[in-house]
Amino acid sequence: MAKLNELTIEEAARALRARECTVRELWDACSKAIEEKNPELNAYLEVFAADDAAIAAAQKRIDSEGENAPLLCGIPLAIKDNILIEGKIASAASKMLENYRATYDATVISKLKAQGALFLGRTNMDEFAMGSSTEHSAYGKTLNPIDTSRVPGGSSGGSAAAVAAHLAFAALGSDTGGSIRQPAALTGIVGLKPTYGAVSRSGLIAMGSSLDQIGPLAKSVEDARILYEAIRGKDVLDATTIPDGLYEARELPQSLRIGVPRHLLMEGVSADVLAAFEATLAKLTEAGHTLIDIELPTSAHALAAYYIIMPAEVSTNLARLDGIRYGHTARGETLLDDYIDSRTEGFGEETRRRVLLGTFVLSSGYIDAYYRKADAARVVLRREYDKAFESCDVIAFPTTLSPAFKFGEKSDPLSMYLEDIFTVTANLTGMPAISIPMGTVNRDGTALPVGIHFTAPHQAEQVLFAAGSAVQEAQ
Repeated sequence: MAKLNELTIEEAARALRARECTVRELWDACSKAIEEKNPELNAYLEVFAADDAAIAAAQKRIDSEGENAPLLCGIPLAIKDNILIEGKIASAASKMLENYRATYDATVISKLKAQGALFLGRTNMDEFAMGSSTEHSAYGKTLNPIDTSRVPGGSSGGSAAAVAAHLAFAALGSDTGGSIRQPAALTGIVGLKPTYGAVSRSGLIAMGSSLDQIGPLAKSVEDARILYEAIRGKDVLDATTIPDGLYEARELPQSLRIGVPRHLLMEGVSADVLAAFEATLAKLTEAGHTLIDIELPTSAHALAAYYIIMPAEVSTNLARLDGIRYGHTARGETLLDDYIDSRTEGFGEETRRRVLLGTFVLSSGYIDAYYRKADAARVVLRREYDKAFESCDVIAFPTTLSPAFKFGEKSDPLSMYLEDIFTVTANLTGMPAISIPMGTVNRDGTALPVGIHFTAPHQAEQVLFAAGSAVQEAQ
């Protein structure tokens, strides 16, 4: 058997029930790996001490319930630093919240606790989830475990690195424009952004309220499904969640119709990434699935619309962090100095940039010219996708334009924003999307992972899992 910390959730759950290992041994295996690797990788901002009572309770539950115990019972997980765990610091990787200790559990944490899951620690991220590389954390960058000279992606880079380096069996991240799927692709794991409203956002530190979703980062498609099923569902604390009775039951097709918008892949995608994408599609056709050419003309404008809507929501959500009501406090000579100094010291450069941009597009005289037009484009984009799904079951892209880039390589903010070009549409439309490893490409003598990205209609996560499993089987 592989090292315990290298098992999938499915394998570890099976081993626990077969008495091949104990919950304590799973915890200790992850803790040892964290101790060895985290000082270099900086995947975790804080590693929690073992909760002996929770470990013992999980073991007792497995011993007594056996196969009826939840699959996540006794499984150690990593949690992104913007998801609240009662009694633990949740800083969103920002100096603004460095001393904030959560007074309640996020709904997803409550659900995982009910399943008997264990929490290893809080993972690094781009400050307030603003970034695509985890270079914008106030507590230092996270390194990609595949090649430590390169970024792990972002903003859930700490969670992705923890899973890829086997410092956790799986992790939770948040996805506003690709922040689960992009780091999953760059570290060679699976990342799922659920349908908007499928998973409660109660207890998630908000970035873009109409875009954010919590989702799993995992070593396999089945693990992602297990974690997703554990956290999804209606929540009275989040009015945007979908009532269970309204969640559509979909019949999975025997073979998938895969829509490919080739007109969007003509420029910008690295040649070797495109070759890996085409090779993966070829394997899927050999397995009996069908490729369909589709047109999504408004998708060419999706990134521009996203970088108007998202900063607008950032500006609104972060307005409360003013040093008076919440957050880091700096005292100046006047009240205005208090506001300015607190936010200047508390927020990093990228966060300040997006707050300023969002405030601008919402200001009088510009809201019509920018924000409302972007919101209108969002409606058109959603209709285009709905129309495309009349002829296909999923829509496929490469997850990213290229493999993981080196630190400092994307110092121009616009080049960094382009990293989200294929992922933002799922957030703008509210549709679910998943990134699956599709092999590697070579950079500087290192084989770097890349991912294939599937989007499905609202509430069609099971179709995504089917597509992901098809890719895994075809590799």
